[in-house]
Amino acid sequence: MIRPPTAERILVYGVTGSGKSATASRIAAATGLPFIPADELAWRPGWVQLDQQTQRKHIHAAVSADSWVIDNAYGKWADIVLDRVDLIVCLDFPRLVSLGRLVRRTARRIRTRELVCNQNIETIGTTLRPDSILVWHFRSFRRKRRRMRTWAAAQDGPEVLLFRSTRELEAWLRRW
Repeated sequence: MIRPPTAERILVYGVTGSGKSATASRIAAATGLPFIPADELAWRPGWVQLDQQTQRKHIHAAVSADSWVIDNAYGKWADIVLDRVDLIVCLDFPRLVSLGRLVRRTARRIRTRELVCNQNIETIGTTLRPDSILVWHFRSFRRKRRRMRTWAAAQDGPEVLLFRSTRELEAWLRRW
């Protein structure tokens, strides 16, 4: 049985489109812990990604607090988060689940011109770029999945909860 967290520093990690931000936001609301949206610390308007040193500085400042829920750990600065985290919530869903969510979310954002991540807007143009979020899903899926499963199998380190279905995750979230 998976219990609600007593941790004060929680990382929600998963493949692109798995629902990391929504899950982290729900955990933060249920626990009263501050929510840190990682993309807000890595991107600026116009889809300009901050350089690695600046990202690391922002992340270090954010996770220096005593309590938080963060919705990602980019490889460029994952070490900073992992050094402080008490609990990792992994969203290890099948590709069709995360890809389907990502495609629906991206289509909705293009249609509604919803502002995301420091006032950025997803467009057909940004979606068709070689560095688009859809392309990133395919480039990073196996690596992120392998990372989650390695964390879950580790004998040391923070507690890791590995959810393989949205049903499992929802049942856990409803316990609060």
